[in-house]
Amino acid sequence: MLMNCNEFYIYNFGSMSTFPNPRLFFITASILCGFCVSNTLQAQDEMLRDEIGVENREGSATINFGADLMSRYIWRGIDFGNSPAIQPNLDFSWKGLNIGFWGSYAFAKHSMMVNDTTVIEAGAYAETDLFISYTYQWFTLMVFDYFTVNGLNPNEGNRYFDFNNATTGHTFEGCLSFDGGEKFPIEVLASTLFYGDDKNQDSTGVYGSGAKNNFSTYFELAYNITLKKIGVELKPFIGGIPFGSAWYGPSAGVTNLGLTAKKEIPVTKTYSLPVQVSLITNPQAQSVFFVFGISL
Repeated sequence: MLMNCNEFYIYNFGSMSTFPNPRLFFITASILCGFCVSNTLQAQDEMLRDEIGVENREGSATINFGADLMSRYIWRGIDFGNSPAIQPNLDFSWKGLNIGFWGSYAFAKHSMMVNDTTVIEAGAYAETDLFISYTYQWFTLMVFDYFTVNGLNPNEGNRYFDFNNATTGHTFEGCLSFDGGEKFPIEVLASTLFYGDDKNQDSTGVYGSGAKNNFSTYFELAYNITLKKIGVELKPFIGGIPFGSAWYGPSAGVTNLGLTAKKEIPVTKTYSLPVQVSLITNPQAQSVFFVFGISL
């Protein structure tokens, strides 16, 4: 497990059950693509990309802000904070270019298991991310800067301006996504952590404790289903990793599998409240989550 004074989001999966056959991930992904029963990028990835897509289609310069209330912060099949969370966002968009901030702040404190015998108090989970993206037709290139605030003392020990690759709490990720739109409703994501707090194995084989970058990589395949008569959008999805990582899991396999349903509930004649539910499983970690969210 990779841990320092301001990083509480890198989990050690060494004691968890692994997916029985890593090659099954790639076989399953191909089958889902062929029969059009996969889905989109889940939770916060999905919300951010949906927002970027709408702004880019409008084509004018815009400044947007808002917040999501989530019963749990689940990112790529992993729970961060074990608590309901509020997730504010602020961004600027112009002709395919999108720059902004996104955050997640848990309502309660949580504990973390370092190994089979050690549990630590991690405080209230807090994350502040910077992102920049550019969209051209069906493709979006994105760069994220992930940073987790010290949950025990948010006013000290955060080291936000430390960008040394060996000591920084920042982690930079490059992503390329494809969104075929209504005519070809398949979404694909490929992402790699390329700098910062994502290290390889140490001499004992523990991910996150080595000296070199691990370049943790994640793939996701999704399919959009619109049920116009009842006003519901369904998005089954499958995601996984080609090799081990302190971020995702100890070996190749499926780490994110589930279904998201979205609907807008009319409140007044001019305003509807977007809501969503997601059933998310992590086959490698043998975990399951059922999440509810409201967008404000």
